Amino acid sequence: MAKQPPPTSTSRSTSTSAPDNPLPTTTGGLRGSLSSSARSLLAAARRSPVATLVAAFFLLALFMYGEDVRTIAELSIDDYLYPDADFYNVSGLPPLALPPPACDLARGRWVFDNVSLPAYREKDCTFLTKQVTCLANGRPDDLWQYWKWQPDDCSLPTFDARRFMEAMRGKRLMFVGDSLNRNQWESLVCLVQPILSKGRKKAVKRGSLTVFHAKEYRATLEFYWAPFLVESNSDNPKIHSIEHRIIRPERIEGHARYWRGVDYLIFNTYIWWMNTADMKVRRPNSRYWSEHDEVPRIEAYGRVFKTWSDWLNDNIDPARTSVFFMTISPLHISPHNWGNPDGIRCVKETLPYQNYSQPLDLYHDMRTYDLVVKVASSMEKVPVTVINITKMSDYRKDAHTSLYSIRQGKLLTPKQKADPEKFADCIHWCLPGVPDVWNQILYTKILSKPSWQSSFSPPPSQSVPLPPQ
Repeated sequence: MAKQPPPTSTSRSTSTSAPDNPLPTTTGGLRGSLSSSARSLLAAARRSPVATLVAAFFLLALFMYGEDVRTIAELSIDDYLYPDADFYNVSGLPPLALPPPACDLARGRWVFDNVSLPAYREKDCTFLTKQVTCLANGRPDDLWQYWKWQPDDCSLPTFDARRFMEAMRGKRLMFVGDSLNRNQWESLVCLVQPILSKGRKKAVKRGSLTVFHAKEYRATLEFYWAPFLVESNSDNPKIHSIEHRIIRPERIEGHARYWRGVDYLIFNTYIWWMNTADMKVRRPNSRYWSEHDEVPRIEAYGRVFKTWSDWLNDNIDPARTSVFFMTISPLHISPHNWGNPDGIRCVKETLPYQNYSQPLDLYHDMRTYDLVVKVASSMEKVPVTVINITKMSDYRKDAHTSLYSIRQGKLLTPKQKADPEKFADCIHWCLPGVPDVWNQILYTKILSKPSWQSSFSPPPSQSVPLPPQ
């Protein structure tokens, strides 16, 4: 049966009009003010050596932190010029039909739905990176967008962006982990951004931290790069080793200091552990990364989670912060496992695996899965909610970026596409797609907590979190 094109998504936005006010109302006005200050300092510098030194420091700071200065100023000006977004009258809506706690959301099947899906259009979400914009990158099919997850014994509520952002009002939500958590962060930004007014949403990236500002709600959705959670020689999100990954399993504070004060923390770490059976571990008190030992993967993983859980217990207030952990996101590189012995990785796969009576074996290291569940269940002070995305994602051999992604910042060349065994990306996911369902489950878990509905007074203006140097 031919697929009917899904309906064009619509979005509601809150229109705002600026009152008469002498403050600059645009980024251009702000830049003008900064430029004027710089010219004044330069003029003073000609008359005084001290002024010359001050001017040099000012210009250096403006060059290094200009984006941060502009962002802080813009947010402050917005707080002055515009009122908060109107409160979404959650209490006046029908009660949210949440699945019962006993329902296993991980057990179910993928159902074709070209009526309510996709939740957003790729071309309408300007915050997507080229890594995941498969249609723009030339993918000829689009069926992967039209599958919803249906649990066996209950139903997932539809993601309501306004209801969700009301839960986020005045709060910070942060994904911490590798590029798959960034994949999920991009999905969440795309799910909520249609309801935000034009000019009142902005993504700011600096170092390991990327922050999406939803200004009307005084809320931020953030992603922090820490592929092993603990400190490693791969902590630079742009420059890191693939073959020579080395971790410091007892050192976490270099990352964790940026997690303090966050209201919702969503962690993951798995795919970066899978290159070798043994992990390189830097020796305690060593001065150089070259001073390391190799230990079995699961031993190193256990040491990392001991450090992570200890930090949570010592630093997290469970009355304020909710902690989640996303399980294994699968790698689809063995097509004989799903009955396609002539296939090449996930290339040319256009449909989910649908033999639900015989789950796929994709060779996950389930010891790591079991360890996460064990650690989470043993947490007494700080509860950790494990979100099991593994089995449902196993079926989605069709939804990866494959040959329609980027390598080293550039789209694959025809020569690279001709070598799919080497260049097909069967790790990351096209958006819209599978990570939207992960966020639908996260949404369900967050809104299942009764505390978010109890506070409907506008919070104080939120400061911009300081990103890593």
